[in-house]
Amino acid sequence: MPQATQTQPSTPPAGASRDLVAELRGVKKIYRKPDGTVMVEALKGIDLTIPRGQYLAIMGASGSGKSTLMNILGCLDRPSEGSYIVDGEDTKNMPDEQLSVFRGRKIGFVFQAFNLIPQLMIEENVATPLFYQGVPKQERLRRAVESLALVSLDDRVGHRPSELSGGQQQRAAIARALVTNPVILMADEPTGNLDSTTGRAILKLFERLHEQGMTLIMVTHDDSIAKRCERVVRLKDGLVEHDRMVENRVRD
Repeated sequence: MPQATQTQPSTPPAGASRDLVAELRGVKKIYRKPDGTVMVEALKGIDLTIPRGQYLAIMGASGSGKSTLMNILGCLDRPSEGSYIVDGEDTKNMPDEQLSVFRGRKIGFVFQAFNLIPQLMIEENVATPLFYQGVPKQERLRRAVESLALVSLDDRVGHRPSELSGGQQQRAAIARALVTNPVILMADEPTGNLDSTTGRAILKLFERLHEQGMTLIMVTHDDSIAKRCERVVRLKDGLVEHDRMVENRVRD
């Protein structure tokens, strides 16, 4: 089935100087029953290029394929067909262990649920991804404090998650995502558990990270949040329904 008509092609605009950080070519994702028959064709052929440093929103109704696309972009799942290239490396034929290491180095995740470990101090939470990369303890903690400073939370070192507000916990989760110096920061409904004032503060933080050159991919159902991004890709029935650069972006 051909891909849905797009208002703009999912390639960088003519004359764009930024190189590509991610590229999907003909990506399909099919979930099958135990007998091999098709249960769900979640993605039906996605071509998408993401320039380095772009702030991209992915939208779509339930069942549109946006969560599946998010998982593939985050190297949490693999396409059934097609290829996914991240930072110049094709992930298609990577063994599982290699893909896991690659994901840990290249991609940071921020979730709606903060997913902090309650027994650990906040700096230990932030340092956790570096433990799995074999970074020595003192270096882990040094980098964790630096990452907490990026989100204006270094004054909370020595505190546990239960001693932080919801907004502070989400900032700590962002610091954890940034501690590995990823090439892509992925956020899945990151303000969903926050009140509107705290949510706006988190979105301001994302805007600041974007201004510093971070590539951000955000899954959201909220049009007001999408209007803060540079570009919106909306899925419908496993296809790209539209792909638009945002005019008159909302900024505080």
